[in-house]
Amino acid sequence: MGSTFDDLPDVAIARDLLRRWWGLELGLAEAGGGGYVRKSHAVCETIHGAAPAACAGALAEIAAELASSKSRDPVIRQCHAGLILVVAPVFGAHGLIGVVYATGARAAERPLAEVGEGLAAIVGSPAEASAMAGAVPVLGADDVGRVRDLVVSAAAAVERVQPAVVAPTTFSHPFTEIVGEAAAVRDVVKLLTKVVKSEATVLVHGESGTGKELIARAIHYHGPRAKKPFVVQNCSAFNDNLLESALFGHVRGAFTGAVKDQPGLFQVADGGTFFLDEIGDMSAALQVKLLRVLQEGTFMPVGGTKPVKVDVRIIAASHKDLATMVAVKQFREDLFYRVNVLKITVPPLRERVSDIPRLAQFFVAKHWRSAKGADATVPPRLAQGALARLVAYPWPGNIRELENEIERMLVLAGDAPELTGAMVSARVAGGAHTAPRALRDVIATAEADAIVAALGRHGGDRDSAAQDLGISRSYFDARSAALGLGASA
Repeated sequence: MGSTFDDLPDVAIARDLLRRWWGLELGLAEAGGGGYVRKSHAVCETIHGAAPAACAGALAEIAAELASSKSRDPVIRQCHAGLILVVAPVFGAHGLIGVVYATGARAAERPLAEVGEGLAAIVGSPAEASAMAGAVPVLGADDVGRVRDLVVSAAAAVERVQPAVVAPTTFSHPFTEIVGEAAAVRDVVKLLTKVVKSEATVLVHGESGTGKELIARAIHYHGPRAKKPFVVQNCSAFNDNLLESALFGHVRGAFTGAVKDQPGLFQVADGGTFFLDEIGDMSAALQVKLLRVLQEGTFMPVGGTKPVKVDVRIIAASHKDLATMVAVKQFREDLFYRVNVLKITVPPLRERVSDIPRLAQFFVAKHWRSAKGADATVPPRLAQGALARLVAYPWPGNIRELENEIERMLVLAGDAPELTGAMVSARVAGGAHTAPRALRDVIATAEADAIVAALGRHGGDRDSAAQDLGISRSYFDARSAALGLGASA
């Protein structure tokens, strides 16, 4: 087998839904239970660290049963730690070749104390085991059914393209709010794992709509101030006077209408994190006051005479190049060096084209659940024609624009089981915007267009389409999967 498990579109969709909805990981193990065992969360990490052989052994035992019975039915049971283990078989021409699985949750009907007792036998400390049990996700009967369906769909995707798939070396991280596995995203995640451990000021740079606030939230909620306030202010939202009052507060009588003391957002954020978005739009006068907060931890409210002391971690963001602004005297050099202690650059969507299918399905699931609430079932799928159009578009508005497009498509779809290419807006389908793109993205777009056109000419027959393009069927499937167009009919 090869190494493309995580690249299969159906697998990526299932994995992202499992992560977002229940905090679970999706994995692939060989028939003998070998391969990397994915841990869904810190509790699973602890369990695996204490008894790694038991984790692989549980999978190997189920795999052996499936191989013997030749059953294609998924298996749901408890792992050695008492957590739910959902397993679906993957069969090849000569029998079972592996299993796809998800684990790491507690069944709602199983008492918390009972799970704690099972964990205590593994970690040795009843107190630690009790805390671990409380941190484990809980699945009701309906949730278990949904997890089963997602695991089965992923197993079916693997079966369609085997024997070209094996268990991956894995790219996993704790930032479940960050969706994507493109190289540029991996670089951001690697840096984040270091940044969250510090108290240093961070500058997040990226185009509008790339998710700068999402990065700031990840830093806060995975860092030492996670239980303290997280406050957000866009510096371009107010004029100078209003922004100063919002940031630093004012005292009674400071100006007409100031009938009482009003604390500023820095006081609200005391002990926590203050995310200052679009800091490049801040006036020179306010830059001076912000510099004082960074240097001394104090500021003066509007109209005040006594400085206020706060303990705040500042995360700043801008779509502008602050270094260039410093060079042309539009941004204070001393403030720039204060906010630029650690810099994270968020890539535009056109530089992470391979993530578009999983981002699109993530937004489908998000808005589907939001619209349907408790009545939400498995969300509609994105048809290959729709994915081809989404992948080919350069997305000048980045992730925000993609999310808006998906929300629009869901409205048009109603209760249809699939979002089709016809539901994609004319703007996106026609690629009206011509934002500058890297050569690799231009090539990817051309490849996607050629594949979609060939499939159209041959009624979806992949063998004929591959022959038409002058490439082998295996290479045709590999490029289709890499471009998010599916790997088989």
